[in-house]
Order: sequence, then C-alpha cells, then structure tokens
Amino acid sequence: MSKHIVKELKRHAPFTAFGAVTGIIIMFLFYRLPSRVSYNIFYTLHPIHVVLSALVTASMYKLYRKGKVRIWILLIIGYVGSIGIATLSDSLIPYLGETLLRLPNKEIHIGFIEKWWLVNPLAIIGIALAYLKPTTKFPHAGHVLLSTWASLFHIMMALSGVINWISVVITFLFLFLAVWIPCCVSDIVFPLYL
Repeated sequence: MSKHIVKELKRHAPFTAFGAVTGIIIMFLFYRLPSRVSYNIFYTLHPIHVVLSALVTASMYKLYRKGKVRIWILLIIGYVGSIGIATLSDSLIPYLGETLLRLPNKEIHIGFIEKWWLVNPLAIIGIALAYLKPTTKFPHAGHVLLSTWASLFHIMMALSGVINWISVVITFLFLFLAVWIPCCVSDIVFPLYL
C-alpha cells in the first residue's frame, strides 16, 4: 500500500504543479480584484471542490471495498475526506501562506461553518453520487484544479492588490502543497487505507 501511495503522489506532482502555474497566471491577471469579489469566487470554487472531493473519496472507497458497502460508513468517509481535506487545502494552508507573507487582509474562512447551509449539503450530494455511480478520473482532475483556484482566491482575498516576486514564489509553493498533499490524501490515501 505504501509503495502504491508514493507512486500516486509522484504521478500527481506534475499535474499539481501545472495547477499551481495556472493559479499564478490567474493571480497575475486578477490580483487587483476587490477582496469581496475574491471572497465570492472562493465561495463558488470551494463548494464545487467539496462536491468533487466527496465524490472521489467515496467512490474510491466504494470501488476498492471488498464486500457490501454500508451507507453510513460511506457517509463518514466521504464527509471527513471531503470537508476535512477541502478545509485544510482551501482554507488552512492558504491562511498559513497569508500569515507567512504577512498579507494585510488575512482571514481564515472555514466553509463548512461559515456557509454550512451550502457546503455541507454539497458534500452529501457528492457522496450520494458516488454511492449511485462511483467515478474517479474526471472528478479527481477537476478536484485538483478547483482546489488550486479556491486556495488561490483565499490568498487573493488577503492580497490587497499588491504582489511581488517573493509573494509569487511563496504563493506557488503554498498552492502546490495545499493541493498535492491534502487532495492526494483525500482521494487516494484515506479511502484506500480504510
């Protein structure tokens, strides 16, 4: 199992780096967006990320589980794997980057609490989709890009329209880490270990 996980992490690193590059391009194009617009974009991308994450995490468990899948276990795995990891990826790691960069408007936004009425039901929808028709290929790729962009717009809320080469390098690093480790853990490691 450990060899398989390391292989998957290596396999996903180039795509994650590509996602981080797209994030940096978006940052250069839209770094002057008002914080409120970045907030609204974040709360569009983050919930969609949660749906795809729940779909992939629950699908992986269902596809690799030997024997009957209990719905309540699938709900727990899909919920924890999507909400927990999406919060880490889209909110906590970017906030750490914002703190490291000493960005002027840093705030932590926890979607399943702040917009509980939106984020939590979407996690349930992703799990239900996995129960009915498990799939992993397209949702995982979409999940990685959406997570990158959600993380980016979390950081852009704090930017206040100012970027420099240090902020670009650190943002790239945090976008890569915010997606590569949590999303691969959520989609691959977590459901396969369970």
